[in-house]
Parts: sequence; C-alpha cells; structure tokens
Amino acid sequence: MSSTVADVIGLLGSALFIAGFAYANISKNLNKVLFNFINLLGSILLLISLSVNFNLAAVVMEVAWGIIAAAGLIWPLIHRKGRR
Repeated sequence: MSSTVADVIGLLGSALFIAGFAYANISKNLNKVLFNFINLLGSILLLISLSVNFNLAAVVMEVAWGIIAAAGLIWPLIHRKGRR
C-alpha cells in the first residue's frame, strides 16, 4: 500500500473520530452502539494507516481506543442476554 493511500485511510479514520465526538456532544440521546461502532471503525482505519506510516505512540493509543470501543459494543450484548 502506498503512503498516500495509507494517509487517505488514516484521514477517514480521523474524520470518523471527529464525527463521533461531535455526535456525542450534540446528541440528546446518545446511541452508544453507534458511537462505539464509529470509534472502533475509526481506530481500525487509523491502525491500517499506521501499519504503513508507523508511530508507536499512536499505535498504542489506537489499540487502546479500539479495545474500549469494542468493549462498549460487547457490553450491551452481554447484559441483554442476561435479562432473558
């Protein structure tokens, strides 16, 4: 993958983070599944970009961000099953 393609993918991931942050701040009823999905997708896109243009600090942050977002997606599924 070229550096330019990696940059475009990374910029899309950054755009998702910005959109998710804006959504969280303007939404009256935050949909946590949507919010966490946006964040997980943004993290994945940035990690793809970072696989070409490596930066250790950014990789650590994106892995942590992705884990938290994934946990935010899994958490409601675990609790939903427990209520049945």
